[in-house]
Amino acid sequence: MKPEAPELLERELSAPGYQPRTIAIGTNTDPYQPIDRRYQIMRRILEVLERAGHPVGIVTKSALVLRDIDILSRMAERNLAKVALSVTTLDAKLARTMEPRAATPSRRLETLRQLSAAGIPTAVLVAPIIPAINDSEIERILDAAAAAGVQGAGYVILRLPLEVRDLFREWLMANFPDRYRHVFKLIREMRGGKDYDSTWGLRQTGSGPYAWMIGRRFEIACEKLGLNAREAQLTTEHFRPPRPSAVQLDLF
Repeated sequence: MKPEAPELLERELSAPGYQPRTIAIGTNTDPYQPIDRRYQIMRRILEVLERAGHPVGIVTKSALVLRDIDILSRMAERNLAKVALSVTTLDAKLARTMEPRAATPSRRLETLRQLSAAGIPTAVLVAPIIPAINDSEIERILDAAAAAGVQGAGYVILRLPLEVRDLFREWLMANFPDRYRHVFKLIREMRGGKDYDSTWGLRQTGSGPYAWMIGRRFEIACEKLGLNAREAQLTTEHFRPPRPSAVQLDLF
């Protein structure tokens, strides 16, 4: 994330004709990288959004989001913020193998609990689901997240675009060589015979019998736990274009 991102955002929000819509942060890259402890870019972005009354949805796997719980709770009181955390596994050993530099599963669940207790709408993302690696944990992850107070849930089947495929192959061979063939067989069953299918509407959930089974298990577990009973609706009614802190005055 660029150090000047908050200033660029403020400029964009104050542009003539800007129409506010919920900004999604973290859908491609986690906004709470370790370096943000020093630069606090995400906190400054939230300060801009709070002043402007602009809605935001955050996706992360970092407990660093708790640093900004004060801003997020104030925004949530006005239906301006919601947060989703991805939980890939509840197995601490597998978590270290899959995401060695990310917060532990227990830390993520505790983060969801604290955010929920602060009145911030929360959701859990069971993501990525890797067949024959962590797909057996769907129900347990949802159980634990519901106990932490989350209101919503979603899932994403493993995606392998471009160079990610080769990186995953290396990781799989290094950590689960005995499952290599089986994992890729199931992946291809869910991707129309390919390693990856970018078709809109399918790239998150896949297709075919195995993908259907995962989706059905997820739906049944959510229904049992009361998850996704209602969606957290954010509003744009509070939006007011910000006045940039440094305004260049006209000479004429």
